[in-house]
Amino acid sequence: MTLEFAVKNTLRSMLLCLEHHFGSDILTYYGQITDGFESRIKAITEELAADPGKREKLLILLTTPGGSATAVERYVNIIRHHYREVNFLIPDYAYSAGTIFCMSGDHIYMDYSSVLGPIDPQVQNKEGRWVAALAYLDKVAELMQRAQEPDFTQAEFLILKDIDLAELRGYEQAKSLAEDLVKDWLVKYNFRNEVTEDTKELPLSSPAEQEQRALEIARSLSNNNRWKLHGRPIHMHTLQEEIKLRVRDFSHDPAACELIKNYHRLVSGYADSQQFTIFVLTRKILE
Repeated sequence: MTLEFAVKNTLRSMLLCLEHHFGSDILTYYGQITDGFESRIKAITEELAADPGKREKLLILLTTPGGSATAVERYVNIIRHHYREVNFLIPDYAYSAGTIFCMSGDHIYMDYSSVLGPIDPQVQNKEGRWVAALAYLDKVAELMQRAQEPDFTQAEFLILKDIDLAELRGYEQAKSLAEDLVKDWLVKYNFRNEVTEDTKELPLSSPAEQEQRALEIARSLSNNNRWKLHGRPIHMHTLQEEIKLRVRDFSHDPAACELIKNYHRLVSGYADSQQFTIFVLTRKILE
């Protein structure tokens, strides 16, 4: 038996155990969120949804450094076409566009070590490099403020003068898109569930109150002055207690914890050893 065959069989066995435990189909996503991968997500989701054993719920085990918010929007549209209930489980981290992706879930599962990040979309600049939009906008705002001061230097003036206004507008639109997606998805999916006492969730009443709370969460997650760094980890308790996001703690379920830990360790170890940029698994892929 080859090592790859053994790894594949072990992954499948673990994945089936997780599906049984959560009563959900499972899609594991490990890696970047990239424009151009949407057709692959469509094919993978359609294959899983066409299986005679399809369940009503989908659980996405997500580990990602982030990427494209527009790709996330297409991922959500594709997945929601096939599943009415979609939940997210973060075994380790989901930054930037990954955090935006999570906001489209009916439920978000984390434990004390799991983290999300600021919703700071990455945008390609004119040199083709991916840059954090919020950091760029903050620097421009800083230079604009400095321009009002008497000790504004020639070097700072030249930097400000060379800013591409079309590029700047693109960063502003990326920030606005990220906030709009978070706000809309929270109201449409996350807030529609009944409140339970064990998740530290706030009671929601009127649609106007839900809209306001969603807007506050979106703005808080995109507040670069608060988080400072594109990759700043935001832990579960901060999300629950300060940001007031509905998050469920899976560490209360010891059986789930052990399954998730072992499965994630094998997925990440295999993906990293193969140097995969994106690694996606379902039970159909592992057949």
